[in-house]
Amino acid sequence: AVAVIAMRDIAQQPVQWVGGGFVADAVVARRGNAGVCIAVPASARKAEENLASTPIAELDLGALPATVLASGADAVATFAAGLEEWKLLMSAALSGLSFEALKMAAAYSGERKAFGVFIGTFQAISHPMADLICEIDGGKFLAWKAIRSIADGEKDAAGQVSLAAWWTAITAARTVNHALHSFGGIGLTVEHDIHLYNLRAKAWPLVGGDPDEWLNEAGRRLYGNEAASLPDVGDLPIEFALGEEARAVQKEIHEFFAANVTDEQREKFHYSWEGHNPDIHKALVKANLAYLQLPKDVGGRGLNPYAVTAARDAFEDEGWNNPVAGVAQMVALIMHRFGSDELKRDVLSKVMSGEAICSLGYSEPGCGSDVFAAQCKATQLEDGSWRIDGTKMWTSGANLTDYVLMLTRTDPDAAKHKGLTMFIVPLKAEGVTIQAVHTFMDERTNITFYDGVKIPDSWRLGEINGGGRTMAASLELEHGGGFAKVQRAMLEEAVELCGEIPAAGGKLIDAPRAQARLARTYANYLASELIAYRANWTQVEKKGNGAYGPMAKMFSSEKFTTDSRDLLDLTAPYSLSKRKGPARAINQAYRHAHGTTIYGGTSEVHRSMIAEKGLGLPRSRG
Repeated sequence: AVAVIAMRDIAQQPVQWVGGGFVADAVVARRGNAGVCIAVPASARKAEENLASTPIAELDLGALPATVLASGADAVATFAAGLEEWKLLMSAALSGLSFEALKMAAAYSGERKAFGVFIGTFQAISHPMADLICEIDGGKFLAWKAIRSIADGEKDAAGQVSLAAWWTAITAARTVNHALHSFGGIGLTVEHDIHLYNLRAKAWPLVGGDPDEWLNEAGRRLYGNEAASLPDVGDLPIEFALGEEARAVQKEIHEFFAANVTDEQREKFHYSWEGHNPDIHKALVKANLAYLQLPKDVGGRGLNPYAVTAARDAFEDEGWNNPVAGVAQMVALIMHRFGSDELKRDVLSKVMSGEAICSLGYSEPGCGSDVFAAQCKATQLEDGSWRIDGTKMWTSGANLTDYVLMLTRTDPDAAKHKGLTMFIVPLKAEGVTIQAVHTFMDERTNITFYDGVKIPDSWRLGEINGGGRTMAASLELEHGGGFAKVQRAMLEEAVELCGEIPAAGGKLIDAPRAQARLARTYANYLASELIAYRANWTQVEKKGNGAYGPMAKMFSSEKFTTDSRDLLDLTAPYSLSKRKGPARAINQAYRHAHGTTIYGGTSEVHRSMIAEKGLGLPRSRG
């Protein structure tokens, strides 16, 4: 016998649409303070054409015989928990449906040609797919996290259930729309299965009503203290805790800052290079807390990726989130792997002791993210030394650092990705000019000019014309961290500010519209964090490269940007102020977010990587 569930109290709505109602022998429903089982004879079921040709039916449940299963508060709670379980199951189903539809579209886009090329090479096709695979995975992880949170008794569990249902319903609708569009006219026909995915992506969740109501519900649960009854999820293989090593290093970091950092020093912290404090950096090096990712054979802490992620969160909590140590350990790794004994003695030793710090000299005025188009020239002289001539752009920190890791053109006649060589160049050398470039993000970067700067051959890294291979070594330190930590910090500031801003009948935090928008930001932050965790996990477990690092970076930076804009709107006009407090933090987050979509390669570059490595689409750039 088939038994299904009615979504609404039949004491208030006896006639209602029921999923599977046309094939159901029984419907379990709530009637006031009781849970009942309603026998549904064939005569009460009526076939009716509907959007996706599913066995949905409108039933008059109040007119059918019912058996009371239980009554009272426990019965109501048990029924409510059943509805929450339906949301979780629906979230998983919609994630699977979305993923299959996207895979079908990606495969077709790698086979179908238009204008003489595969349509998957068109970024108008591939880039939305890159966005969607991130959204799909994010929804899946939100559902998993909700289940784990229920098991752990976390206070946010109920809100996470609502968010998983809302997220996957919205994502499924967007995914099947783009997938069908990728098929073109054939997708409109009943001859191709993609139309079934399109219709069912909408029909399945709508049995529960308007999906946006789940976002409103999440807002009330997270920020309005609305309680919910949740199901028993049983034993779980899913785990999101980062482990004992992660907890230990977080404790160590917090104890360090409590013992070594003054309030006056904290006032000058900033997420950019301008937040660097040489004394604190040296103290962190001495405490073995600066180069956490760097392998032990180089002199670093050699933490696992989970612990590194946890450490970044702890540094963010302390406000110490400038890039100095991260860049220094990247340069140190390359010097250790490819540098001469002389370079290790004269430069690497200073970096590892905290006496020197480094910048990156990849980008140039005409190149941007296309670092392999570098034209800054290195010419070998008769005595074997090198002369550097050219310009580098976005050399952030050059006004503070001692050395720059530079990618140069050593063979102008070689192919674009060849003929490149890497060097360590001293920024205090004769012929180096540093010109400030200030951004609206309260961040200074620089143009650096090199006019006949001479360096010994011993400061070359790797083989001549082998710069691409040398630079690849730095990718060992990329764990797909993303920007979840700054998203979380922004959300916390927004919650605080909404609790201060007066509104009709109380504070802004009490308004349903504010709660829903904060809940959406919460979902975006949490999905960003979980996608980054997946990048960590795949590295630890050696699961291969599905572009998980680029997914974490691109997805989180884009969500950071849209949410910072929305929270600036939500808290206006208070958010316009730069006065000390949460308003200034949201103001700064809005300005900071724009840079995150550009740092380390633009979102467009990462979308191409995701489309190619994550979805198998053909290469979309030269």
